[in-house]
Amino acid sequence: MTEKTHASLAIPARDPGEGPALPPRNVEWKRAKIALWIVLFLFSLGAVRTVVVDIMHSRSIDATTRQNTRQYVNIVTPTQTDRGGETLLPGTLRGFVESPIFARATGYLLHWYVDIGARVKQGQLLADLDTPEIDQELAQAVAQRDQTNSSLGLAKSSLARWQQLRGRDAVSQQELDERQSTYNQDVANLAAADANVRRLKQLESFKRIVAPFAGVVTQRNVDVGDLIDAGSGASRALFALAQSDPLRVYVQLPQAYAQNVTSGQQVVVTQAELPGEQFRGTITHISGAIDVPTRSLQVEVTLPNPDGKLRPGAYVQVALPSAARARLLVPGNTLLFRAEGPRVAVVDANGLVHLHKIVIAQDLGQSLEIESGIDATDKVIVNPSDSIADGDQVVVAAAAPNRKRAS
Repeated sequence: MTEKTHASLAIPARDPGEGPALPPRNVEWKRAKIALWIVLFLFSLGAVRTVVVDIMHSRSIDATTRQNTRQYVNIVTPTQTDRGGETLLPGTLRGFVESPIFARATGYLLHWYVDIGARVKQGQLLADLDTPEIDQELAQAVAQRDQTNSSLGLAKSSLARWQQLRGRDAVSQQELDERQSTYNQDVANLAAADANVRRLKQLESFKRIVAPFAGVVTQRNVDVGDLIDAGSGASRALFALAQSDPLRVYVQLPQAYAQNVTSGQQVVVTQAELPGEQFRGTITHISGAIDVPTRSLQVEVTLPNPDGKLRPGAYVQVALPSAARARLLVPGNTLLFRAEGPRVAVVDANGLVHLHKIVIAQDLGQSLEIESGIDATDKVIVNPSDSIADGDQVVVAAAAPNRKRAS
């Protein structure tokens, strides 16, 4: 039994003519299974690699986006004003006395003796006029006065004779009264003729154009041969004259500072074309009312000008005394204009932006005096973007140097 079993289990001998032997089926299945697992592993490895690459790329894009959206800003810190309670305002220089010179007689310009820039004294001859019509009128008036004076002499002698005749009762009182009336009328006519002669002589004197006060000639608008019309209606001025020492400075003081000035206070006047030079004047007149359209108070300053450096009509700046109160100064390019009013952007310690509402005390051109809204330790952004808003994250690039207002 055992031998049969062994015999049945024995592998029959391979016939040499049957070809190569094939592997068993279970071996092929194992190989296919291994290959399948290898393919699945490779696919999984590729999928994991793709997912990892996508995640790293997404993180790189996010980092680049955050880098690009980061705002770099420059900052300044406010400074204290250095003028010690002064208000700097624009002013206009005017001559202490200014006047256009018109003709009072009609005629032709015969000659002029002074030109622009000439300094003249009071009563100095400026020009001569040729007035033939006035000359003829004066000659006629003199003749009429002589004629009236002759009639008056006849009326006077006639009245004397009729008074004698009345004393002898040779004429009536009515006739004497008529002679008295004729005499009185001739006296009045002579007075009128004398007045007319004096008027024409006065008009004749206007042929000489003289300076009404000492000053400098600022305009000459006529030349020899020009027809000159009397009066200042439609006619033009022959000359313009201004007294340049002292000068008047007119300043429009805002209503907010109207209570800080009084007559007699000293002020400092500067002109941009004369750097480093200061001129001291005195407040002499203050308007008694606020100008409604501008809400400002007109202040007049008397300014000595013995050397003539300052000229009437020039633009100047006047440092008026004001209430001594410390104010902060920031550059003008820190200002933001919003619908709610002026703002400045301030950066806190965490790099967040806060828009502060400010009250501007005075606009100095390149800088601003701030009444309230910021502190001396605030970091104010220079040239902020128009789109900047509360809560924006910024990076401070570098601290810009503070700008000081020019004195």
